[in-house]
Amino acid sequence: MTSRTPAPFGRALCAMITPFTEAGALDLDGAQRLADHLVAEGCEGLVLSGTTGESPTTSDAEKSALVRAVADAVGDRARIVAGVGSNDTRHTAELARAAEKAGAHGLLVVTPYYSKPPQDAVAAHFRTVADASGLPVLLYDIPGRTGTRIEPDTILRLADHPRIVGVKDCAYDILGSQKVISRTELAYYAGCDEYNLALYAVGGAGHISTVANAIPRRLRAVLDAFDAGDTAGARGGQLAATPLIELMMASGLPGAVTAKALLGTLGLPSGPVRAPLLPAAREATDGLRAAYEALSA
Repeated sequence: MTSRTPAPFGRALCAMITPFTEAGALDLDGAQRLADHLVAEGCEGLVLSGTTGESPTTSDAEKSALVRAVADAVGDRARIVAGVGSNDTRHTAELARAAEKAGAHGLLVVTPYYSKPPQDAVAAHFRTVADASGLPVLLYDIPGRTGTRIEPDTILRLADHPRIVGVKDCAYDILGSQKVISRTELAYYAGCDEYNLALYAVGGAGHISTVANAIPRRLRAVLDAFDAGDTAGARGGQLAATPLIELMMASGLPGAVTAKALLGTLGLPSGPVRAPLLPAAREATDGLRAAYEALSA
């Protein structure tokens, strides 16, 4: 069995959608019901207000209200990680303090976007935010959306901060990830579902999964099988989920759109996406449901 750094927020985390009412308002009751469902289905942690949670289009007050509502719903059954990233260091620090006050157990902090800060500025940003509260921090490395990578050497330098405990890895650089995993105690979470097993097999901490909105138990079973030494079972579970992963994450539609479309067909809280996103077309929704049904057969 591969040795790994203990997972600070559990192994199987869901990047939870943010349910809205049909009128577009924050649906806190729906968020509580969805959170309760996800935890009952095996999620050990929930990440709120991330990419899948449509964080760019929710207000600061909505983000705090969401943390409070979900924390109340799940109690001590799961860890709550709040997305607090923005392209403004001062604002991000404010969001970090607000999330701590609202009851989050940890913070997800994305690389500042649009400004394209150099690596010394990226590092300074993360250190400032980590110093702003008493909560542990996951660095969110997703250069395809932010335009700026957290370079592996920068992550190595940040690993000495006592509250920077891990990385949500959406960098598509498995070599860079292995380099950091081998040299630090940082917990690496796969943020791209196609890498869930691959990263776990080389010592990753687990996953922060968009697809877990729909199939949380199946994705956790991949990790459980690997931990039990059933590598063939883990491989089979990962490959079986691949058609749905592809439709949800690589179809040209954002994960928030595909997750909400599929959850809507399953009778789970979802609601519309907020502009500038648009809902999935009927053909895409039908394809998602067909892939889900095939996996569940």
